[in-house]
Amino acid sequence: MVLPARWWASMPIAVLACLSLAMLAQGQGTSETEFNRRRTMSLGIVIFPGFEPLDVYGPLEMFFGMSFSRKISLSFIANERGPVSSGYPPHRMAPGEPPMDMGHMIQPSGVAVVATHTFADAPALDVLLVPGGLGDRALEDAGDTSVEDFVARRFPQVDYLLSTCTGAVFLAKAGVLNGRRATTNKAAWNWAVTHGENVTWVPAARWVQDDKIWTSSGVSAGLDMTYAFLKHFYGEDDEVLEMVMNTIEYAPHTNPDWDPFSVVHNVSGRLPTLRG
Repeated sequence: MVLPARWWASMPIAVLACLSLAMLAQGQGTSETEFNRRRTMSLGIVIFPGFEPLDVYGPLEMFFGMSFSRKISLSFIANERGPVSSGYPPHRMAPGEPPMDMGHMIQPSGVAVVATHTFADAPALDVLLVPGGLGDRALEDAGDTSVEDFVARRFPQVDYLLSTCTGAVFLAKAGVLNGRRATTNKAAWNWAVTHGENVTWVPAARWVQDDKIWTSSGVSAGLDMTYAFLKHFYGEDDEVLEMVMNTIEYAPHTNPDWDPFSVVHNVSGRLPTLRG
């Protein structure tokens, strides 16, 4: 069907852009995963003082490898631009307890991520990843809501929202998990699940997908969730992803219900699957 020129002229530019992309994809018989392989993914990763290194670097290693053949732009987003350390600040391990000084630990202050953007000037994003780490307790103690405020603002605009470990707490406090299923670090389970309203916290899961939200269990589980997400985004048969996994020599757990750590940490309500 050919539409008259005056019809096109009356449409807002943003609507025209969306229509053009949709018509292009349909006209060429392009699937969503094929389209994703051609477009540039805008990836944003939130960082804050005391983030858990592997929560960031694990998934980032996979995205980094994918960027060899897939177009990906990366933004590190924090309260302020500049280096953000993963060293643990003093914080309360539980409500009512005095702040614990973590200075006796190896402080990876020399391993800092440089924030390229702030919560105020971050670019448009397709995928937003929120890590966890003991720094989230320090932010909570200080009444700093900058991370969850950013998540709440950007959630309607992103295609996918991912969290690793206790990063799910930020999602819960942002309100985006209300009425949804999610999981988090089993070692921090009792603290983490006190956040959010009407959240179905899954006690035994390596990761959980609920629509466009993906949440993983603790730390290394972010690797398995990211692998599953990349297969979802780029397709089950994506050869680039398999090349990346063989290059980094990591065999991911592909069963989202695999969770022996729910047993280790005696998480209530667990019905764990021990086969990966």
